Amino acid sequence: MNSLKRNYELALEVLEELTADLAPKEPQPEKTGRTPLQLAPMSLSDTLAEFGTLPQEALFLGAAYDGLPILLNLNDPTPGPILVTGDQGSGKTALLKMIAQAISIIHTPSEVQFGIITSYPNEWEGFEENENCMGVFPTYHRDADNFILSLADWAHNNRNEKRFALLLIDDLEAMTEMNEDVQQSLRWLLLRGPNRRVWPLVTLNAERRGKVLPWLDAFRTRLFGTVKNMRSAEAISPMRGAGLHLLEPGLEFVLNENRQWVKFWIPSNQ
Repeated sequence: MNSLKRNYELALEVLEELTADLAPKEPQPEKTGRTPLQLAPMSLSDTLAEFGTLPQEALFLGAAYDGLPILLNLNDPTPGPILVTGDQGSGKTALLKMIAQAISIIHTPSEVQFGIITSYPNEWEGFEENENCMGVFPTYHRDADNFILSLADWAHNNRNEKRFALLLIDDLEAMTEMNEDVQQSLRWLLLRGPNRRVWPLVTLNAERRGKVLPWLDAFRTRLFGTVKNMRSAEAISPMRGAGLHLLEPGLEFVLNENRQWVKFWIPSNQ
């Protein structure tokens, strides 16, 4: 999962220029593994300002506690589509919203655009005014079907395209209610999208994983929020030791990188 390394080659030059005061000065986590509450995140704009200019191909996912950004290299399709999973209230939607807002700060619409499919469009109020946003589409509306179909068609015919498109789906389970043509197009985007400049980022309530088991194999890369139920945590995570029950809801996530768990936090959307 080289493209998810916090110091992968695209960001190396930028990170070498950061000053020593970038390292967090807050108290270290307690021995229980739970981060002290005083480790509240900075705002997104302040966090990005600390990191300076990020590579054009880098999608910002969060900030690690070692002071480095968590980045996805959009030019490297190896990680495949991204699954964001955790309990209800773990911050899955907040993570997607932060990623969308970071896109508008870092990237021009000619570089990266995003579209949102959600059962709760009111949670995304104001995003449609963003120039990088292709739209907020209610899951239950025909426009959501059309967006997936059109995005798949674009991916089939974008050989000379330089722009990246992010398909943000807030709740994978809701996709199982769509018609067969739409589901087939979505499956193709999960399989081939990152190779065709379309990156699906999809959320899933960990307790509802049994409803979408046939879809889960498509996600090699997973970001985990807090999961209090130990059985659910073991079922959804690839290896032990993640400590998902210790993560701060709405703030902390972990990813598995080279068989090691890396904890990171998401900046405030204000």
